[in-house]
Amino acid sequence: MPVTRARLLAAPAPRAEWRALLAADPEALPYQTPGWTDAVVATSGGRDASRLYELPSGLRAVLPAVARPGAPLARRVGVLSSQPYGWGMGGLVVPARDLDPADVAAVFADLAASGGVLTALRPAPRRAASYRAAALPGVLRVAHTAHVLDLAGGFDAVWRDRATGKARRAVRKAEAAGVTVEVDATGRLVPVFDALYRQSVRRWAEQSHEPLWLARLRSQRSDPERKFAAVATALGAACRVRVACLAGRPVAAIITLHSPGHVAYWRGAMDKEAAGPVRANDLLHRTVIEAAAAEGAGHYHLGESAPGSGLARFKESLGAEPVAYEGYRLERLPLTRADAAVRGLVKRALRSGDRPAPAPG
Repeated sequence: MPVTRARLLAAPAPRAEWRALLAADPEALPYQTPGWTDAVVATSGGRDASRLYELPSGLRAVLPAVARPGAPLARRVGVLSSQPYGWGMGGLVVPARDLDPADVAAVFADLAASGGVLTALRPAPRRAASYRAAALPGVLRVAHTAHVLDLAGGFDAVWRDRATGKARRAVRKAEAAGVTVEVDATGRLVPVFDALYRQSVRRWAEQSHEPLWLARLRSQRSDPERKFAAVATALGAACRVRVACLAGRPVAAIITLHSPGHVAYWRGAMDKEAAGPVRANDLLHRTVIEAAAAEGAGHYHLGESAPGSGLARFKESLGAEPVAYEGYRLERLPLTRADAAVRGLVKRALRSGDRPAPAPG
């Protein structure tokens, strides 16, 4: 049975209606706002390719999206992302808590008919069931796992009943060591965060057996300081930088994004040798949880992590629960398979280069 296509009303979506739909969507995340799209475009180029739809259910919806032309090849093939890699989640903004799978299927039908060689969509994890249940023939699914902390009951209930004893002890250790936390919503602390982020690149390179020069090059391309500054400018008070200091010296920092009902952890960095022993990161996240609960947020989204990894265990110690969801790719060429093959070759080469040379003879 053919799927009804959603009716495209405007592209890009009118900002006034987009904001009105955001205000009526209890599941909307900071990554789905016009300001976030502006930050993507300001940093990475491309254009606002958001789409205003009328859905089969009668609701109107906005799909935040960016068309990123980039290199000449990409300009020819047409790439639409909601949202681009490294820029969080996208998916439909609708004036309802529940999203009808038939509406999702109708939007996919429209995107499939739009003619692009690649359309990528990574929806909000808490709406995974609606996308999973939609009839999506020919759409490639990519598995993801995010961690989300339910803030129902307020901070005291969260910290007492959901956070682990290990997390509470870590925070007490940080406080006893004299770790202090400063929070700013003006962009003033972005350079402090960036300095710690560049310091973290060395540690990440060692963990992944990647040459430091390559790790630094990749980080400057994917996460330049102007990216953090652009987000702070575009989101204003909805972007907050927290810096943990020990004896007056910054040792760890995180960036969180805020929308009504939701707070999202976006980026973090630290001087591990200084921050690790005093558990500065635990204290940073505790302050976010406390502030988010006080402001009435319902959930703290801690982002993606591999199941069973140390990062996943850290998030779970704060009370967050893993949420399995999928990203979706509509391809006219096998780009995902080719990308996975290239990444696999690079990883194997890096591991090989990290091994000691065989002994002579």
